[in-house]
Amino acid sequence: MKIKLHNLIFVGMAAGVVIGIGLWWVKKHALDAGNPEPAFVAQVMWWLDLLGPTIFMGALKMIIAPLILASIVAGVTSLPNMKELGAIGWKTMAYYIGTTTIAVTIGLVLVLVIKPGKQAAAMEIRAKRIAELEQYRGDYEAASGKQAVDANGLARPGYITWLAQQEGEVAAHGHEASRFSKLSGAKDRTPGDIFKDDIIRPLLTNPFSALAASPPNSLGIIFFSLLLGIACTVVGGEKAKPVISFFHAMNAVIMKVTHWLMSISPFAIACIMGKLVAENGPEIFETLGWYCGTVIGAILLHVCVLVVIAATIGGVGPIRLWMGIREAWMIAFTTRSSAATLPITIENVTKKLDVSPKVANFSLPLGATMNMDGTALYEGVAVIFLIQIYGGLDDVSIAMTMMTTLLIFITAVLASVGAAAVPDAGLVTMVLVASAVHLPIYYIPIIFAVDAFLDMFRTSTNVLGDSIGAIVVNRLERGRLRAPPS
Repeated sequence: MKIKLHNLIFVGMAAGVVIGIGLWWVKKHALDAGNPEPAFVAQVMWWLDLLGPTIFMGALKMIIAPLILASIVAGVTSLPNMKELGAIGWKTMAYYIGTTTIAVTIGLVLVLVIKPGKQAAAMEIRAKRIAELEQYRGDYEAASGKQAVDANGLARPGYITWLAQQEGEVAAHGHEASRFSKLSGAKDRTPGDIFKDDIIRPLLTNPFSALAASPPNSLGIIFFSLLLGIACTVVGGEKAKPVISFFHAMNAVIMKVTHWLMSISPFAIACIMGKLVAENGPEIFETLGWYCGTVIGAILLHVCVLVVIAATIGGVGPIRLWMGIREAWMIAFTTRSSAATLPITIENVTKKLDVSPKVANFSLPLGATMNMDGTALYEGVAVIFLIQIYGGLDDVSIAMTMMTTLLIFITAVLASVGAAAVPDAGLVTMVLVASAVHLPIYYIPIIFAVDAFLDMFRTSTNVLGDSIGAIVVNRLERGRLRAPPS
């Protein structure tokens, strides 16, 4: 009997966890004994990285740009008129804005109620930081001959500037230097800069440059694809027919390539999971367990909301929903990239959930670029968690007021729109949220250790939200659209 693909993917995930824990245990045992990391561990990790993240994810990313171009043009040109495009467009955007708002609200409520930054493990981190600041005060006063704090116990501006320089140098030369450099590059950007540089400029980029960029400039591709599709519809007739036929055929060919890639996905996912678990191990949860629990708990609550929306508005129950998108969900969970998962997501919702390609080819590429429920939720929780730990210290003069919470809410929603659909993108856009409330970015690296693990949950939630969006819009448009035969 032939084993179904989703079962093989699940087996691959489980095998990867076992392999990863084994490698992590061997490495830890050797280091605890004062010995270097065994050579075979490094060799196995190299092969895991080659066969999983490098080859499989690279192949998925290879087809993202042409898939977005072909699917949107095919979707737009399959509609009889611009009225239907407008109807699908505003319903899709309304859904995305609504669910992102709900996600951020759930995250903020849960982090304010649970207060993971006030738990015992977090207080140990705070106590350690207080001791570090005492040392920094002494060093600053000895070097400058000035007092670090004023008569009211408030840190002086000169000391804060000096402290930021010291912390920046430490972070820039640590083992997470490459990640911190991304944060540093984004710390001085305003919301206006984000809007101009991450939304307007990408929209108006040369389409060939947008296609060739790594990662692809999805906004630029989407905008050009919409223009091209609309122009084909307006021109119509024999003149536009060759162009329309080309993109419809191209879309079908790319989906065939997706089928081929899915055949090796179980093995590739085992490699990805093995590498991820081996690099992090279970120790990462010792001090950040409450934080992880809060993020995952909020995501699970939001998933429940999405499932209810799918059932009540989309007409798809939980069991059918899971049966329809489980492959896309598992690929998103392991690859941590909603863009890389896009080909599988489109195939799942059209073939298994009877969503019209007219809807899926428009809404899903747009969702993979702009609809980041899990990322938006995560960024709000993370910033408040850090404020709960470090608030009131020399360099964190922030009080959790209603205005602070509202500012975090607004910036988390905006930052999620600008997040690229690739691993670790949420950490970079989190700088916008942190900077809005004047939280020093050198505190963000504390959550680096668990970010990859939490990224699996938030990315799979992003893909789930996109899929349900397509289901909802498809049902709302059912009077004018005919789904393909299942």
